[in-house]
Amino acid sequence: MSDPIAWADFEKVDIRVGCITRAEAFTQARRPALRLWLDFGPEIGTRKSSAQITRHYAPDGLIGRQVLAVVNFPPRQIGPFMSEVLVLGLPDEDGEVVLIGPDHPVPLGGRMY
Repeated sequence: MSDPIAWADFEKVDIRVGCITRAEAFTQARRPALRLWLDFGPEIGTRKSSAQITRHYAPDGLIGRQVLAVVNFPPRQIGPFMSEVLVLGLPDEDGEVVLIGPDHPVPLGGRMY
């Protein structure tokens, strides 16, 4: 377990729900990955992410899926692609990413609390 943090520290991490609108193989990545475009609603708009989620997900199966992502990290250059948000997941028994998202549709851009 990590060291305890203050509530104010948790509030600094801006985790929002977005809908995957586009997904494609990221062939230039060092490890198998997908490039994702996510719609976070009118306040945040569309943001991009690179995600190493190829074990459980194919690009076509992700369109329309709502997922959680950290939207206030600085953008990160990954090869020729600028990743703007960090899509969140949990490891399965083999350490492969399983995406986190709501189990019922929610408004885009909603902040996790």
